[in-house]
Amino acid sequence: MSEAYARLKSRFARIATLGEASAMLHWDASAMMPPAGGAARGEQLAVLAGLGHELLTAPEVAEDLAAATAEGKWDAANLALMRRAHRRATALPTALVEARERANAACEKVWRTAKAGADFALVRPYLEEVVALQRETAAALSTALGLSPYDALMDGYQPGIGAADVEPVFTAYEAFLREALPKAEAIQERRGAPLPLPGPFPVETQRVLCRALSARLGLDYDGARLDESLHPFCGGTPTDIRITTFYDPEEVGKALMGVLHETGHALYEAGLPAAWARQPVGEASGMAAHESQSLIIEMQACRSDAFLGFLGGELHRAFGGDPAAYATANLARHWRRVSRGFIRVDADELTYPAHIILRFRLERALIGGELAVRDLPGAWAEGFRALLGIAPPDDAKGCLQDIHWHDGAFGYFPSYTLGAMAAAQLMGAARRAVPGLDAAMGRGEMAPLVGWLHTHVHGQGSRLGFQDLLRAATGKPLDTADFTDHLRRRYLQEA
Repeated sequence: MSEAYARLKSRFARIATLGEASAMLHWDASAMMPPAGGAARGEQLAVLAGLGHELLTAPEVAEDLAAATAEGKWDAANLALMRRAHRRATALPTALVEARERANAACEKVWRTAKAGADFALVRPYLEEVVALQRETAAALSTALGLSPYDALMDGYQPGIGAADVEPVFTAYEAFLREALPKAEAIQERRGAPLPLPGPFPVETQRVLCRALSARLGLDYDGARLDESLHPFCGGTPTDIRITTFYDPEEVGKALMGVLHETGHALYEAGLPAAWARQPVGEASGMAAHESQSLIIEMQACRSDAFLGFLGGELHRAFGGDPAAYATANLARHWRRVSRGFIRVDADELTYPAHIILRFRLERALIGGELAVRDLPGAWAEGFRALLGIAPPDDAKGCLQDIHWHDGAFGYFPSYTLGAMAAAQLMGAARRAVPGLDAAMGRGEMAPLVGWLHTHVHGQGSRLGFQDLLRAATGKPLDTADFTDHLRRRYLQEA
């Protein structure tokens, strides 16, 4: 290891530690912070972001990057990722980095009130500031990276994936959905309505069950917490993971599937290579990779017939009532039900990509300047009607439903559907590699699947890019046919 590379490793560890502090403050803002703390929290996050940016862009970093050498695959990848991070950071002035954090924190705070009251006008000026700063960021990154402004933002969430990669995938899926959705609805109609689940479901019992199931999947609560927030998420650090959900006493599936989804994220974080903690190569391989891990757990595994058979018994023991309601086929009718709904986080996996396609098109237009923030509600309704044939009755069920844009996350949304497609591909590879995988899930044993993921995804950190990670794990880059084949088997077969 050259002296220059050793200095860089030390510096990047300090930068990562600042990022960890910021992550905990973000979690606290969503789960614990009283409303009056918002202004101070915005300043705290801005200062931390500025300090990290100054550490990364200091003149001696460029000198060390020019002189550094590294041997071995992991160190070479780490050094390459350091250079990438430095190139992105030096494109942005510290003042802009701090201004973004302040604007994001202010907007996110107002968004909570605006969403509750379905009042887009309340948050609009704050969102306009966020979008303006995102456009400024995108323009600066575009010049430095040689990418379009929107691609420069996407590249921050899933390196190497741009709009030109995503657009044909989404266009093809839109065509698939036009044919598949009516067929799935007709099959569902012929099967009839499911038996109602015997609620209500006491929140404390849900909380205990959610924690027990996430622990069964492999989440170690010596290094994790489960709390409540308006929008479920996974945050924290690999050794101090924070997952959140929200509970509805009339609908157990919302919290349960939300926790299983976030547990997939948490297992990825906990499984990252400890030897490379606080180094770029020790981080996750982008947000599409991250979403693949939440969705392989929630959608591929925990909504499978095998796991639903196990889960039905757990639900009956926890809540009682008619055991027939917890039969595998009945749970499948509830939790694999196709519905043209307004809310992304409640969407089934067949219609979910339509929600992402809409957001991809709108945020691309917002960053490109073709869409003004004031016109977002109307554009949302029009786009949603074109994709799913319905329009939201108010903005709480429309453009106010997600935290992402109000917290400055532009370019993130495509990762959800890329992750869903990768999850189907990874699940197919896991089934081929692990004998008896579905039988194990039917017993509630998730260790075989999680162990395979730990080896082929979690433990790889960001040594491999998204496509190379899939090649190494499955033998091919992203193949969208794996996802549509999965959907056909699950939703388009009569029996």
